[in-house]
Amino acid sequence: MPRAWVAIEHILKSVSLRTSQVLLVLALLTAVPASASEPDLMSRLLQGGHVLMLRHAHAPGFGDPPQFRLGDCATQRNLDDSGRGQAAAIGDLLRGRGVKAARVYSSQWCRCLETANLLKLGPVSPLPALNSFFQNAQDRDANLRALRGFLASQPENCPLIVLVTHHVNIQAVTGLNVGSGEGVVLQLQPGEAPRVLGRLDIESLKTRTLPVPPKVQ
Repeated sequence: MPRAWVAIEHILKSVSLRTSQVLLVLALLTAVPASASEPDLMSRLLQGGHVLMLRHAHAPGFGDPPQFRLGDCATQRNLDDSGRGQAAAIGDLLRGRGVKAARVYSSQWCRCLETANLLKLGPVSPLPALNSFFQNAQDRDANLRALRGFLASQPENCPLIVLVTHHVNIQAVTGLNVGSGEGVVLQLQPGEAPRVLGRLDIESLKTRTLPVPPKVQ
């Protein structure tokens, strides 16, 4: 047996790990996707078959008021002026990086719909599967099942899809935490769950110089 393997065996024995534990650790390590760099994530947005799952822009507060009603923005937690500016800036930055249009879907919450419209990447279609379940835990499984079905049904090389939604939805689908106006880039895999490529803090890119990806012919 090569000396390297002898050493590994000795280490494993010295910490008293059972074979099943070792296999579990290895499986967890190999299952964690490597996050792509920001320039690569931006270039992916210009390629077919990708999704930008975006959290709504800044909306002060926590959760929604007790009198919340779907379709009545006066009863909801909404974007403030800084949130509106943030959403518009994200749209400007994406267009500046070559993302001129996308298929845009949004949660039916007003703060998401307003964010999606301020991006100015195309008409916005409400998608109930993107609705928050933060205060409606009973809706979690049904919403996630519908969203995963939606993603799995998309063609492999479809135009960019932008999904404007909530923190809990993004975390449940990708396992990543995102702040207001941040997103996660996914690669579609028809018939399967999408591949998580990495988190993208779009607004912060304003202060950094990234290469502008070449236009896709």
